[in-house]
Amino acid sequence: MAEKISFWQRLIKGLTKTRDNFIKSMDYIFNGFTNIDEDFYEELEEVLIMGDIGVRTTETILDDLRDAVKKEHIKEPSECKEFLINEIKKQMSLGDAAFEFENKTSVVLVIGVNGVGKTTTIGKLAGKLKANGKKVMVAGADTFRAAASDQLKEWANRASVDFVGGPEGSDPAAVVYDAVHAAKARGVDVLLVDTAGRLHNKKNLMNELSKINNTITKEFPEAYRETLIVLDGTTGQNALVQAKEFSDVTDISGIVLTKLDGTAKGGIAIAIQSELKLPVKYIGVGETIDDLEKFNADEFVDALFYAEG
Repeated sequence: MAEKISFWQRLIKGLTKTRDNFIKSMDYIFNGFTNIDEDFYEELEEVLIMGDIGVRTTETILDDLRDAVKKEHIKEPSECKEFLINEIKKQMSLGDAAFEFENKTSVVLVIGVNGVGKTTTIGKLAGKLKANGKKVMVAGADTFRAAASDQLKEWANRASVDFVGGPEGSDPAAVVYDAVHAAKARGVDVLLVDTAGRLHNKKNLMNELSKINNTITKEFPEAYRETLIVLDGTTGQNALVQAKEFSDVTDISGIVLTKLDGTAKGGIAIAIQSELKLPVKYIGVGETIDDLEKFNADEFVDALFYAEG
């Protein structure tokens, strides 16, 4: 229980800049307007978009708010705040199957551009799964980035899980082939696979991911499949663009949003989930293994709108 409370506190602290920028402006609108009129909606729209919620998501939220104001005869702008909070929670709630891979023999591909915290995320996720009693293996299939395999091996050692890699420049699909066979032989529950993040050369990336996926399908057809994209929360709308571009290249089943500590762009979590219909499954608020946690929509939105006292 203590860990959960400390993560909650870290989340509140991590979202401070987002609250200062985004939520304070929103509170000013809710408390500063006396009528729910077009000026009120326009100001609210501007704050939501500036808060990295995204244009399409903002339009959806405001359309729903307008409907609620009419149906429920809401008269006070301050009453709209609770509706807005509940609307955001509703948009972000995860389905029951969000963490299905944890309960099955599974292969998890982890994708994302270099620098977003992909390797660190795999290490943290390996540590969390191991702590939950799972037998975990990590495969270093990002063979093009210098020292990527060494960095991942270090994280695997820290998490006390098995590691399979290959020499720099070797075929990523060959590494995955070796890892799949080792995972089957050792009775591994979850195989986490690091992949290259070269979005500037989409065709190569597409071919590479396709080869990796084909290898898993052929050599481990019974495995449950998951593809998680790691995105840097500090990059705001750029993270949304990256998610869109990767989803052009491969099917994505979920998002890990890192570096939420100290970002003013925490609202991007809402935009990504709403606009791409991709669930945020994990969030990271720091560097240690305990700083990655399963995403909880209610907790996240409550932390976003948290008021002292």
